[in-house]
Amino acid sequence: MKPKSYFECTECGYRTAKYIGKCPSCGSWSTLVEQTAEPDAPEKTPKQEILLYGAADGEPEHIDSLSAEVYPRCRTGIGEFDRVLGGGIVAGSVVLLCGEPGIGKSTLLLQMCASLSREKTVLYVTGEESGGQIGMRAKRLSVSGGNLYVLSETNVERILQSCDKLRPDIIIIDSIQTTYHSASASVAGSVSQVRECALAFINRAKSDGVSVLLVGHVNKEGTVAGPKVLEHMVDAVLYFEGERRQSFRVIRAIKNRYGSTDEIGVFEMTERGLREIPNPSEALLSDRPKNVPGSCGVCVIEGTRPIISEIQALVADTVYPSPRRMSTGIDYNRMAMILAVLEKRVGLKTFSLDVYLNVIGGIRIDETASDLGVAVAMWSAVRDRAIPDDALFIGELGLSGEMRAVSRAESRVAEASRLGFHRIFLPQRNVADIRSGGVKFDAELVPVRSLMEAIVKLDG
Repeated sequence: MKPKSYFECTECGYRTAKYIGKCPSCGSWSTLVEQTAEPDAPEKTPKQEILLYGAADGEPEHIDSLSAEVYPRCRTGIGEFDRVLGGGIVAGSVVLLCGEPGIGKSTLLLQMCASLSREKTVLYVTGEESGGQIGMRAKRLSVSGGNLYVLSETNVERILQSCDKLRPDIIIIDSIQTTYHSASASVAGSVSQVRECALAFINRAKSDGVSVLLVGHVNKEGTVAGPKVLEHMVDAVLYFEGERRQSFRVIRAIKNRYGSTDEIGVFEMTERGLREIPNPSEALLSDRPKNVPGSCGVCVIEGTRPIISEIQALVADTVYPSPRRMSTGIDYNRMAMILAVLEKRVGLKTFSLDVYLNVIGGIRIDETASDLGVAVAMWSAVRDRAIPDDALFIGELGLSGEMRAVSRAESRVAEASRLGFHRIFLPQRNVADIRSGGVKFDAELVPVRSLMEAIVKLDG
């Protein structure tokens, strides 16, 4: 008898009896893959019951009796990675590290193993490379010694058997899409396989208190490949971002049950691996040009620290019926809104100009406190007027052209003053709050109530 088949979406898990080009559930194209289901296949082995690490045998406990000491943190030896995790890896936690191919995920984890293996037993499971390839990378990164073991395997059952013998403290799976479970008849990387394999490792983490780091691939939309439920199952989801042709890399937490999701870790890719950037502002401003139109400094808050970035704008006469608009590092819709405010409230005409906007270093800015800097950079590019090198712009822009106050203005001004910015444009309410607090800075605070007022003061 011919086995039955069905089509399953690799993005959301939607199933249908016939192939269709677009998934009705998530709207993705060409993501339905044919799967076979044996009618007489033996029943799947029952899933292992998840035992919460350190909890009583199913008995409810009073919240005052719960102790956080059951979940100690382990420092990875990489300060920027620990910052994103909230202070280190929590025992019994499962962390999903995602990123594009070639961004440096395996390099980062192998460098992390060099420090972790000094005090912990680490098992590095690779399903994409052989042991010899891992050895070549370890030699290049000067990773050796310690309690670090490498296993080239894709079968989950055999991986867990090796864990039973070695009893590691930390397990690294590179990557979850290459592993497969014998209880599932589908191919490795499918929705059902990723779900089964992730559940097996989560069970081991929660029952034995082992920390598990899963490497995940991303699809063409930039999200985690596989079922969306995978992000809900793990304790933390980290995205490794950056352009492969640029040296800077950023780790950002999308989900973190044991820490903040606002922190970022900044790295630089070198010939010897990833290097931490503890002071991103200085690194991002190190090659900033002098007296060039369209270059502007802004200050944004990432987690607990202010970061000063450089925004560059370029305009050119268009040769197309409709001018081009291109934005890198800033949301395109936000850029279009600021351009509309510049045209309506300031009188800056850009209907015949191509406009290009870029954040230097591959950093992505999501905070609205950069609105004033973006607007001034585009104004400077259109007018071909250089902005003073010691000027910094902070403020959120409203549709009527007014400047809205931003949070943590004192820490932003302190960071800007430390890096040599002597003239800082701020919303008027922020300047009043700083002055009323009695805090003094070496920089001059320029209060502005609207975008037009900021340009007048800058032009004057």
